[in-house]
Amino acid sequence: MAPATFATWFQSGSPSLNGVVNPANSVAFPDSPNCSFYQWAKQMFLWLTSPAPSIYGGGGIILDSPTFYDVSPPDASGQRTLLPHFPGFIRSINVRSAQVGPLGLPIIVDKSGRMLQVQRVQSVVSSQLRLTDNLGNIVEVAHAERLKDGTLVLRDPKGTVIEPRRAPVERQDSLGREIAAPSAAPLLVQSFIIDKLPIFFDSFGNLIEVEQGQADGAVLESQGASLIYYAILVNDVYAYFLTGTKDGQIPPSIPQHPQFPTTMGELNKITSFASMHGTSFLDSQALAVEVKSSWVDAATLANPSDYITIEATVPTYNTSSTTLWTSTGTKTTKLALVGMHVVGSTAGSPGHPEMIWSTFEHFGNTPNAAYQYVNKNGVLTPVPQSTTGNWLFSASSSSGPFNAMHMFQSGSNIQALAQPPATTPPPFTISPSDTIRWKAFGAASDISPNPIDGNTANSNTEIISINDNISGMMAAGDVRNNYFMTGATWTIGGGPPRAGQPSPGNPGNQVGTSQLANTTMETYEDGNGTTSSNAGNNFNSNCFSCHVSNAQNPGASPIDITALSHIYGFIKPLF
Repeated sequence: MAPATFATWFQSGSPSLNGVVNPANSVAFPDSPNCSFYQWAKQMFLWLTSPAPSIYGGGGIILDSPTFYDVSPPDASGQRTLLPHFPGFIRSINVRSAQVGPLGLPIIVDKSGRMLQVQRVQSVVSSQLRLTDNLGNIVEVAHAERLKDGTLVLRDPKGTVIEPRRAPVERQDSLGREIAAPSAAPLLVQSFIIDKLPIFFDSFGNLIEVEQGQADGAVLESQGASLIYYAILVNDVYAYFLTGTKDGQIPPSIPQHPQFPTTMGELNKITSFASMHGTSFLDSQALAVEVKSSWVDAATLANPSDYITIEATVPTYNTSSTTLWTSTGTKTTKLALVGMHVVGSTAGSPGHPEMIWSTFEHFGNTPNAAYQYVNKNGVLTPVPQSTTGNWLFSASSSSGPFNAMHMFQSGSNIQALAQPPATTPPPFTISPSDTIRWKAFGAASDISPNPIDGNTANSNTEIISINDNISGMMAAGDVRNNYFMTGATWTIGGGPPRAGQPSPGNPGNQVGTSQLANTTMETYEDGNGTTSSNAGNNFNSNCFSCHVSNAQNPGASPIDITALSHIYGFIKPLF
């Protein structure tokens, strides 16, 4: 990017220390893959994290201003509420970190690489859980344990081992390992906690085997002993689009097929509706924006001034036990930003109602696995995996295991995962784990993430280049320079993402960096390696692996494309 173009991003007309950045003009989005998509993402991140000027109400960052609404956690019926920002607003942030699927339920992955949406059933006691065994008998499950080799064993009240009915094998690889077939949406399963072990069954009563250490509602802790907290926000255009659409006041451009705005005409309808209710937009050209962010307690950091910070209310726990933390209330504290998803609709040919999905992390979060890029002399340059250094989510020089869950949220408490005493590592406690970024810049090592780049090294080079280019034009000491973009993804022609994820045999229509995950938010959905293979536990996901709609097939109409936003269907209108 030319310095003159970069200067136009700033309200002052030139880069300045922690200067206010304008949002990308999504209405005039040039839709020129891949560069314009990555530039859009970078500009939006800088805008969101800019100090809020007086026109926004002042104080904090733009993400905290009245331009945005917090999205509440789901209530007992699964519904969410939009919480307006106002001067002095302090948000409440929770710890639950599980990625959610189209039904708003947590996502996990089974041994075949199939994604599962988990409907939690609270801990059960004897006589409450019955299943069908492999002979067709209804039996009562009283106890569960894992053997040294990780095998799950269920027992009845007399201690007799139960042989449960298991889901049929769909496909196998050349080594006889079960692999999942592409599916339009994650499978719905139920979860039961027995003897501190999560057990999963599908709707037919078949036992679903997951890798040891998988649980829904997993909780992440930093090496500095801070839990990780998560917030979801939407901007005013998104909020009024949702309200007007759900109230029947904003008719969709395609009858009965609502989709996020991509044109000036669609934006004008939203602006007019908001005006009728006494609201005007400061940054309507941003179109619909959704943000998910992750935070740690700033007091646990050695260098809190290197982070973007906010004030928030977070849950507190009695931490005297190493295996069960019980809720004790809340506290207001300063939090430091460690990760952010920036998602938004844009114009284009014909537009991107599926939205651009981009993600950002702090440089100090996690080490990278091995990757390659092309240096400025055109030489392919390998970068070996190295965990040496001071990382927020990995011990220095760790050799793994990586991305292994240690604990999960059980009601309002946090509970350690059970694990056999003879295993390595030893039984889990509520403790930090070691995290690695398997796909350093959102691309698997064995397949090009998009048809333009041709290979992974070229794709990595694009992301590294735009990060370095923009960082080099930022003012020295700007705190936003401590964050980098790991990638962004979208679909060809703005269509609904097709079933399955990008792989050598199924490139699909997901492009950009199409194996994208954030180590603070998709910690346990990033697989166990750098490749795209689903074999064994080497599962890989992209944003669109979870964010799917009812329109999955090539040429399908854009029905329910708003369902790509998992919160949209569950948010109540503003009025």
